[in-house]
Amino acid sequence: MDDDAPLSTLRNLGPAMERAFAAVDIVTVGQLRDLGADAAYGRLLAAGTRPHFIGYYVLEMALQGRPWNDCKGEEKKALRGRFDALKVRNVDTDRVAFEAMMNAIGVIER
Repeated sequence: MDDDAPLSTLRNLGPAMERAFAAVDIVTVGQLRDLGADAAYGRLLAAGTRPHFIGYYVLEMALQGRPWNDCKGEEKKALRGRFDALKVRNVDTDRVAFEAMMNAIGVIER
């Protein structure tokens, strides 16, 4: 696949993922491949995207050209470990808790 192709040309990645990555200046297949799943997903988390394991492993499968649900067993456990490490490095848990509290009392619009 052409490195200049848009992200939605990768198997498993659609317009929503393309928009999310564009917000963190990742717009081509080549940029995504150069960064790899961990660094690219880390950018999303650092920008405030809520962590979601399925989104992370769909990204990993897309970079490998595999179906999104092809990840199983030990491979999936290993990916879960990488995902959990990414969350620790890139998610401000205090901010998440604060926003949840503000949302619960109606300060943040839904």
